[in-house]
Amino acid sequence: MKRKLRMGMIGGGKDAFIGAIHRIAANMDGLIELSCGALSIHPEIATLSGEMLFLPKDRTYFSYEEMLKAESQLPADKRIDFVTIVTPNFAHFAPAMMALDLGFHVVIEKPMTFSLEEAKQLREKVKLTGKHLCLTHTYSGYPMVKQARALIKAQALGKIRKVWVEYPQGWLSKLSEREGNAQAAWRTDPKKSGKSGAMGDIGTHAAHLAEYVSGLKITHLCADLNVMVEGRALDDDGNVLLKFDNGATGVLMASQVAAGEENALKIRIYGEKGGIEWAQQEPNTLLLKWLDAPTQILRAGSNYGQVLSSFATHNCRTPGGHPEGYLEAFGNIYRNFAQTLIAEMNGEQPTAEMLDFPSVDEGVRGMAFIDSVVASAHATEKWTPYTV
Repeated sequence: MKRKLRMGMIGGGKDAFIGAIHRIAANMDGLIELSCGALSIHPEIATLSGEMLFLPKDRTYFSYEEMLKAESQLPADKRIDFVTIVTPNFAHFAPAMMALDLGFHVVIEKPMTFSLEEAKQLREKVKLTGKHLCLTHTYSGYPMVKQARALIKAQALGKIRKVWVEYPQGWLSKLSEREGNAQAAWRTDPKKSGKSGAMGDIGTHAAHLAEYVSGLKITHLCADLNVMVEGRALDDDGNVLLKFDNGATGVLMASQVAAGEENALKIRIYGEKGGIEWAQQEPNTLLLKWLDAPTQILRAGSNYGQVLSSFATHNCRTPGGHPEGYLEAFGNIYRNFAQTLIAEMNGEQPTAEMLDFPSVDEGVRGMAFIDSVVASAHATEKWTPYTV
């Protein structure tokens, strides 16, 4: 490979928050270039967005169907290698299926689809085509999250007994969807977001983080969903009790009406010998709390010899004391995905560190989590099986 990977983007046009984040992340390591886009369903916005991003006019498209068909017919040295889908939830499935059918790899925002059935169909399509699907669960891209996962996998904490994960935000403490906030409008609309609001939007992040770091799978849950802001159509607050496949128990809280909070995702996991604690708003720090020794503080980028795992160091970009945050974590997911594609194009086997990005399987589990939480919230029995 003596060129960059070529990316096409669906959604993410002018003033779209997450589209810009994806472009920054994809561009961070010089492995990827944006080659085309269907950036908006509104032709004038699509055109303006393409101009702002310096895309050729003939590769600024007005629909994903037009883009995917046209790109698939270009010669191999021109066409895109993969598609990034950054539309609202209801518009994920169709372009992803079409992209895979036409031979393109896919990067997609979470939740992966609108429904669990769509997610299962997408998983089958990925298996059938042999293409990669990368799901952007951003928080798994942080180096110290990967360090926590490596420690637990190495049995440093002993058998895991307890998982606490919380994700409080405050941005929906008012009825912002009726005050011109476009991000709030689609996220609280059941026709665009799906059957859950806060639990679908950020609860899925918390559930993925719990499983990713602990290495365990949720088997049962007991959920309480609430609409705290009068007039809202979907839940904006929720609490979930969890049971894991090794017998551990857990608590998950997700709320978008925690007034005054920004993006305060935090996870704590405890085993027989000690526990770990990591917070997204202080992402370079991992606390190790021991039963019979003082608390340890590990920092991303620090020179500890063999203390940090290869998965942590692979995803560190700067020396210790140089803060790395959300954009770098997002960039790590894109870099690992890109390195995987490049290795395979070169006829090489990607390393385990390269392959460390969320896939279609995590996407299916995320949709199953939403279904199970909603079912549990309406059930009369305490525990609801978590089925995939």
